[in-house]
Order: sequence, then structure tokens, then C-alpha cells
Amino acid sequence: MAAESSAVQGGRRRHVLLFPLPYQGHINPMFRLASLLHARGFAVTVFHTHFNAPDPARHPQYRFVPVPDGTSGPPPVAIEDVVAQILALAAACEPAFRDRLAAVLEEYSRDAVACLIADAQLLPIFEVATKLAVPTLALRTGSAACFKCFAAYPLLCEKGYLPVKESQRDMPVSELPPYRVRDLIGLGDDSCGAGRELLARAVTAVKVSSGLILNTFDALERRELEDLRRDLAVPVFDIGPLHKFSPAGDSSLLRQDRSCLEWLEARPPASVLYASFGSLACMSQRDLEETAWGIAGSGVPFLWVVRPGMVRGSAHQVLPEGFEAATRGRGMVMSWAPQEEVLRHRAVGGFWTHNGWNSTMESVCEGVPMLCRTYFGDQMGNARYVEHVWSVGFEVGGELERGAVEAAIRRLMTGEDGAEMRARAGELKKAAEECTGKGGSSCLAIDKLVAHMMSL
Repeated sequence: MAAESSAVQGGRRRHVLLFPLPYQGHINPMFRLASLLHARGFAVTVFHTHFNAPDPARHPQYRFVPVPDGTSGPPPVAIEDVVAQILALAAACEPAFRDRLAAVLEEYSRDAVACLIADAQLLPIFEVATKLAVPTLALRTGSAACFKCFAAYPLLCEKGYLPVKESQRDMPVSELPPYRVRDLIGLGDDSCGAGRELLARAVTAVKVSSGLILNTFDALERRELEDLRRDLAVPVFDIGPLHKFSPAGDSSLLRQDRSCLEWLEARPPASVLYASFGSLACMSQRDLEETAWGIAGSGVPFLWVVRPGMVRGSAHQVLPEGFEAATRGRGMVMSWAPQEEVLRHRAVGGFWTHNGWNSTMESVCEGVPMLCRTYFGDQMGNARYVEHVWSVGFEVGGELERGAVEAAIRRLMTGEDGAEMRARAGELKKAAEECTGKGGSSCLAIDKLVAHMMSL
């Protein structure tokens, strides 16, 4: 294919420079994009922070350039602290990145570098690259709908939707259907302070860049993509789902327990509930216990990821006494799983998820319906689309109670509603396959992206 060799000019490979935001949900899409571009002929250089630094030994085909970030101490847990860390990281990296980028440009020669692709949350990185005359592209690791919400955030604060008032939580947001107030970006109590600053910087980064790259696909978010193309002055490349173009790379920050795949082999088709709440979301000890007893009471086979640090204020999670005995023979608890392979497995019939965008996309693309239990950020908006736009799942909201958890699991796994959601999820899986197939919208978008990068 012509596009696959277009990153080579005069017998020399062009370089693409990457800078991911150092959180699991942002690192994975960036490394998938790296793999995709490397396959198209680009040499890849990855700038990275010391915090959550990738292991170069896992990616020998790339060059890695560490950038000091000034961080120390344990990683943040509360969403307000994560927001503060992102702002601090981006600022702290700026001077060191300027020096390292200048050195790389001198080594490679400016005309050998096609562009820098950075996470949109890292505005200072875009500003440094612009001053050094390096074209930039912004990667947003959330949905098109989420970025529309980012752009509308000042208006939402001005109109009084934010900060969220308890009495208005179920009020529709007429400017952003199908969102309700409760579905807007959740960034803690300071949602119109540091949170607003974080989102404003991401929007600015996109506007000063030469294009926006999104891990989504046309059949899933056609209207939202059309709105972004109308409202933005830069091209938008919907090249997802990235995990379908780039096989699972070893960019996980947590060690995966692959023994669960063998365990799944002994289970009937669509019989197992897979439960995982991502790499950052935390719950209370009470919620852990209600979740455990709800899973136990449902009678449904399950695979449950209980990762270190998942319970607030505790490094080690303790499942309630009697849980193991109550579920012996029909369940497996692990600290981390190879999620894409789990969702792809024929035995998995439902996914209880926090609705981070990567997890949501992976579930959609494997035709697995969802139970939605959200915590912060874009997760509430993603769950709203899962339930009210795509009809492939439903929310488990409010106070967690074991009886309600039991009923929700049975509804998803064995009820008529669940069967209908599974059928609809199968339709979206087919749509994803078409978008990523030859001549599909995402394949064409990748060709356009590569051509755009070579023209910068």
C-alpha cells in the first residue's frame, strides 16, 4: 500500500516524536498509535516522564528519551490530586523537554522529523515544540463527545451547570444532548477551578496543533465527529479503535495474570461476568463488600479484577470473610487481567466496568454488553452513551447494595434485557470490524493522517 511506504523519503525514514501523558489509560493508546505509525514506515522516538516511565526493553524498536518531571512520593488517588499532578507534571517537564527536543532535532536534522504527537493534556509540550518550529498533532484518548464537553466547559460553568448542585443532577444539559448534569466531566469539588484549567489547556493544545487524533470510529460517533469538524479549525482523524489495528503491546503498568484465560476455557459461551474498574478508580471498603456479596448472590460465574490500591486508604484489599467459600468453583479473583483477550473470549457474556474510554471501546468492539459503575472524569458521559445512545448496557448507580447488585448482574447475564443488549453490542462489533477493514472509515482516516504528517 502506498501509504505504508510514504514515511520513507529518499531512502530515509521520517521520524515521529511522541509524548504520552503518564497514566495507563493514556499510555496504551499512544503506544498503539506508535505501533501503527512504525508499521507505516516512521522511526519512533518516545519522550516520557520519570513518573510511570515505560520500560524501553519492552519496545526495542523505539528510542526513548526521559524527561525529568520533578515528581516524588506516592501516586495520587483522589481525582483532585490527579488533576493537580497533571498540571504540575506538564509545567515541570517544560524546561527539560525544551533541551531534549532541541538535542534530538540537532541529531536527526529538522527536516527528518515529521511532527510531534503529544497527549492533549500536555499544553506546555505543544508550546515548546511550536517555539522550535516542530509541527504538532494532539492525541485525545477519550471520545469525540468527551472533547465536545471539554470545549463547552466554560459555558457550562457560566450557565450554572457546574459545579454540580445536588438538586440539578438529573436536569438535561440542552447544549450537550444526551448529557444530564450528572454526566458532565467529573473532576472533583474544584470543577470550575483547577479542573476547568485542565480542560481549557487541552482545548488550547488542540487548537494550536495541526490536527486532532481520536481513538473512536465513525459508526460509533458520527454526529459528534461532524460537530467537531464543523467547530474546529484543524483536521480531525478518527482512527480507532486503535487496539484493533495494533495488537496488545506490552505497555501495561501492572503485571497481567494470564492464568484467567485458561480458566475461561472451561466455561460455557457468554456465561462469565468480567468485572474490572480500571487502573485509577477507587472504591470504599463498604462498596467492595457489597460488590462481593452481590456477585456471590447472583450465582453467575465471574472473573473479578481487584487490583492493589483499589480501596481508598488501603494498600491491600481484603474480600469479606466467607466470600471465597461462597463462590468456590465458579469465580476467579486476580490483581490484573489481559483485558482485551478476556473480552474477546467466547465465555465472557458481560462486563462490569468503570467506563473509562479504553474499556468502553474494547467492550463495544467485542460485542460485550456492560454494567456501568462510574467514578470520575469522562466515565459518566461514556456510561450515558452506553445506556441511552448505543443501548448496550445500563448504569448501576447510587449507593451500592448487594441485592441491587445481584439483580443487575442477573438482568445483564440471564435476562431478556441482557439478550437484547448483547444483540445490539454484536451490531456495534460488526460496525467496528467494517470501519477497520479494507476501505473502512478508520483505515481511510489513517491514510489521511499519514499523508497529513508528511505534508507538515
